[in-house]
Amino acid sequence: MDRAARLLLAVDRQDGCCLWCGRRFGALIPPTTDHLVPRLKGGPSITANEVAACRRCNTDRGHTGPIEWLDECRRRPERSPQTAQLVTLLDELDAELDRTGGRRRARQYLTSQLRRLRGRER
Repeated sequence: MDRAARLLLAVDRQDGCCLWCGRRFGALIPPTTDHLVPRLKGGPSITANEVAACRRCNTDRGHTGPIEWLDECRRRPERSPQTAQLVTLLDELDAELDRTGGRRRARQYLTSQLRRLRGRER
């Protein structure tokens, strides 16, 4: 599957909204591909690691981890992050990395992010 097809899949999976701010994609707010586990941290370019984000959120996030960025988005009143969707996507990525193996660096990073997320749910 090519990059454009993976982006369309992510947009559809997120009901046409940015994962981080909740804005609906359209002509003025085009979607971009954002990696849950940043490429810099070993994140692969696979469907399970890619989400749709508006350019503003994607640029502002940079290489910040998904849990840290979720916290930042929650602090900003103009953003309404899709928290439940993020949890689902992180769990799906974890399962995909279990199935496919490899990507040790990405697995370690994802495990630490999930541990932080689970620690907050208590």
